[in-house]
Amino acid sequence: KAIHILIAAVPFLAAINTPATMILVASGTLLYTIAEFLRSRGHEVFLISRITELASRDRDRGHFVLGPITLGIGAMLALMLYPDPAAAIAILALAFGDSISSLVGKLYGYVTIPFTGGKTYAGSFACFLVVLFVAYRVTGNLNLSILISIAATALEALPTRDLDNIIVPVGTGFIASQLIAFVG
Repeated sequence: KAIHILIAAVPFLAAINTPATMILVASGTLLYTIAEFLRSRGHEVFLISRITELASRDRDRGHFVLGPITLGIGAMLALMLYPDPAAAIAILALAFGDSISSLVGKLYGYVTIPFTGGKTYAGSFACFLVVLFVAYRVTGNLNLSILISIAATALEALPTRDLDNIIVPVGTGFIASQLIAFVG
């Protein structure tokens, strides 16, 4: 999840220079894709192969690890589709909401939510709280932040595996942009 949290730097970098940030994220995603392709074919790529092996989940062992690619794509889509602050909220929901929900769900998630593929109430509540905090810090509007947090939590709870890295930022960004436009 440390790799997931690194994507939180994207909104801050984009505030300085969005095109350069897009190039950086796209380059990183492409580099990872090539390295993972080579790793999946039995070729070691200095540092990247080892990090991928350490970070991969049990279900990813012996397979092409797609998560970092969808992570980069999700962040880039949020930057391309939504203005700030909606893009920032979307990417931070991906970085922190998705990560914290997974960690809390694994540590304290004793009760799973039906039809979510194993997501837990504890993980989803953690996602809600983290996105609420992030959205409030960005917007300063508690009611707006609550609605955005509900949407992000619902999207994160969908049983989409690695596609949540695209669905969470795109869906959260859409909801945030619409609500911000409505309120503003």
